[in-house]
Amino acid sequence: MSDKLPISLDDVKDAARLLEGQIEHTPMRLSKTLSAITGAEVWVKFENQQFTAAFKERGALNKLARLSDEEKEAGVIAASAGNHAQGVAYHGRRLGIPVTIAMPTTTPFNKVQHTRDFGARVLLEGQTFDEAKAFAEKVREREGLTWIHPFDDPLIMAGQGTAALEMLEEGPDFDTLVVPIGGGGLISGMATVAKALRPDMKVIGVQASMYPGMLAVLEGREAESGGASIAEGISVKTPGNLTRKVVKALVDEIVLVEEAHIERAITLFADVEKTIAEGAGAAGLAALLAHPEKFAGRRVGLILCGGNIDTRLLASVLTRALVREKRLARIRIIGDDRPGLLALVSKIIGDNGANIMEVAHNRIALDVPAKGAEFDILMETRDAQHTQDIIDALSRAGYPPRQN
Repeated sequence: MSDKLPISLDDVKDAARLLEGQIEHTPMRLSKTLSAITGAEVWVKFENQQFTAAFKERGALNKLARLSDEEKEAGVIAASAGNHAQGVAYHGRRLGIPVTIAMPTTTPFNKVQHTRDFGARVLLEGQTFDEAKAFAEKVREREGLTWIHPFDDPLIMAGQGTAALEMLEEGPDFDTLVVPIGGGGLISGMATVAKALRPDMKVIGVQASMYPGMLAVLEGREAESGGASIAEGISVKTPGNLTRKVVKALVDEIVLVEEAHIERAITLFADVEKTIAEGAGAAGLAALLAHPEKFAGRRVGLILCGGNIDTRLLASVLTRALVREKRLARIRIIGDDRPGLLALVSKIIGDNGANIMEVAHNRIALDVPAKGAEFDILMETRDAQHTQDIIDALSRAGYPPRQN
């Protein structure tokens, strides 16, 4: 290891040799569409194509494979919101190591189930990662297990850094790397590689605005963290003691992104790249959307670091995107309560090329005349202009709608 920092480029290269053939060598591609949208030249490293759909396998395997025989026999324990858990559980089973995982009770069900499917003993405790971690430490002491930290461990950090090694060896001459930050393990490894191989490269970290722990530490202030972020994988209140040293030394800037930007990034990955990104996995793209002036004209390497998102949450994100783009619009029409009114309104909507998704018919609302009727109609349109065209058509027919 370096005299000044917890890991060096040699540590990452050593990890890469150990991991060779045991994890997926994930692809990296230029996205012409995302480049056009963001104004940067965007290259994406698809770590969601790992077997467990996240980069965490890299560090987990690098750590597990180097345990002593006694440690392997006794078993290991980790605390995780999901992806580290799956990486430890999967490779622990491969190596014959008993695995216990403490997870917050708020962890998406799919991540809990996948971890169990990999043979791990899952203990659900606490509302946050930090509470689950405190519980896991008590179990470790009681049962004599080896702790596998999700980020604050040189072997974990070096393993994660192998993703950057692949990106820089195979890709173009990036001038910028954008990396999500939770506890800091991924960006520590990737920044170590980037600054060693290309010292002029900018390394920019991304945190969810609800959990700005690393940024607050570097600015010497207390972070106000909390809330149900869609990026639960980076919803860490307290970054690592080792990782913060690397970030302070090697990371050029940390930016914050709001939930709406993360949602849009998830949607763009699905719509443009036809791939699934969880909130934390989409944080890099969210940074380009939230701060376009920082990346315009630059050659940017993004790591789509995870794709484990609950299907219901994904459906909600995609539906909310339709609402934001006004491709789903709800309108209210008040008219005479007479036969054929709904059919007439439906015909106008249909003739103008929209699709009615849902109708609610209300006759007893007090703001509606006693002989009147109120319809709430949810319709699918092409875009905001198409929605307005239909509103205009209904108004011309004598049924001006209110848009909700």
